[in-house]
Amino acid sequence: MLFLLGLVAVAQQPEVTAIDAAMARSVAGWNAGAVDRFLDVYSEAPETSFVEGEGLVRGKAAMKQRYEAKYNFSDPAKRGALTIERLDYRPLGPGYALYIGRYTLRYPDGHSASGPTSVVFHHEAGGWKIIADHSS
Repeated sequence: MLFLLGLVAVAQQPEVTAIDAAMARSVAGWNAGAVDRFLDVYSEAPETSFVEGEGLVRGKAAMKQRYEAKYNFSDPAKRGALTIERLDYRPLGPGYALYIGRYTLRYPDGHSASGPTSVVFHHEAGGWKIIADHSS
């Protein structure tokens, strides 16, 4: 019962709703083949970081280059269909939050890729933006 009460408390926090909406817009951008819409959830700050198996990438422009080199955004069969499931949410202080999720890319040929993602959000003038992303 305490677990359920904790879920209700998280679900009622307005920042959770706003962050879920930001993630949904990002996923919709991916699925539409619009890399800029997908990346809109990331902060423009030059120190914004993305860490994955190939290493550390800093800045939104470098992230865009990485995604365009790794995925063919004009071909849904090569890009895959993205979903993200929120597994955890924690406020980290005023204007900051941790979002832990599981991403899944499903391809038309039946194979998929899935893994955990941990992102730190910061509330900026343009809304909630990712300042650090670690995906495996």
